[in-house]
Amino acid sequence: MDVGIQMIFAGAGYDGVSDSQVYKEDLELALRAEELGFDAVWPVEHHFYDYSMCPDNLEMLAYIAGKTSTIGLGTAAIILPWNDPLRVAEKVAMLDEISDGRVRMGFGRGLSRREYAHFRGIEMDEARGRFDEAAKLIVDALETGYMEGDGEFYPTPRTQLRPAPTRSFRGRTYSVAGSADSISICAEIGARMVMFSEKRWENRLPGLNEYRDAYQAKFGEAAPPPMTADFVVCDPDPELAKELAVEHMTAYLMSILDHYELFSDHFKDIKGYRGYGKQSDLLNKIGVEGYVKGFLGANAFGTPDQILEHFKERRDVLGEYELATCFRFGGLPFDRARSSFELFAAEVLPELKRW
Repeated sequence: MDVGIQMIFAGAGYDGVSDSQVYKEDLELALRAEELGFDAVWPVEHHFYDYSMCPDNLEMLAYIAGKTSTIGLGTAAIILPWNDPLRVAEKVAMLDEISDGRVRMGFGRGLSRREYAHFRGIEMDEARGRFDEAAKLIVDALETGYMEGDGEFYPTPRTQLRPAPTRSFRGRTYSVAGSADSISICAEIGARMVMFSEKRWENRLPGLNEYRDAYQAKFGEAAPPPMTADFVVCDPDPELAKELAVEHMTAYLMSILDHYELFSDHFKDIKGYRGYGKQSDLLNKIGVEGYVKGFLGANAFGTPDQILEHFKERRDVLGEYELATCFRFGGLPFDRARSSFELFAAEVLPELKRW
């Protein structure tokens, strides 16, 4: 099983902690991940708010590449509507070259109205079209060495990438996929489906099967296992692990609800996001308490044995999958996050890698 560490650079919930300290703490974990046996590091892309702050994950990965030797370098994710696809393809090709093929390229569409508001000339209701067009351009360019397109958003005359890409990204491309449209383009570009741990996995299975069917139809072979992204609290004391998880996973979830305005009805009026409007209706029906319960149930906390059982139950539902784990979030004190990370690496990770 492939297991990585996700870096979210969260300031929300950490009163009195500077942005500089946020970076030092997340980087300390990331730079130890290789020696502890993790397969990849996965920095996010977010802008402008303490919810999560990493404006350029490829730049972050270039730094990590120079400090490490073998660990995978994953973007979780590049938000395509906020980035020029030609520049993305160039930077990915260059990072892959200097890291000897360690890049894992992950794409996302972006869900925050607040973040979109700061990107002049990029309207949120263009996100679906921009994402689909950019994703195809980038994937094709990294396979052929050239970008060329006549689409609505990124008309590009035939342009050669230099340094030229020398390795295929088939099997190394990922895409966050929750809505039906996102699932469709994920399969079309041959990407691995990425899902966040936020509700019962039985409820995610129809979308996953839809992706598997579309991938099989497109490529004539079985889809690769999906990747699931988890928040983790690992402690030898089950009661303490639960206490910490309830407090800090809930705090992080509250920052999600605030940042994305998930209880708002604004998604209904944004082209390409109307499915999230239906989810907002559902959230308003179940309420914050119901959403917290589902979030806690989907993520991993407890003793090493309890966490392994949690992941086994998920495997029974989804089949094989990759994993991205996050240990620093929601105001969890750094000493707790670090000890959770170390215990997970010592007692959970070796077993997962035997699966």
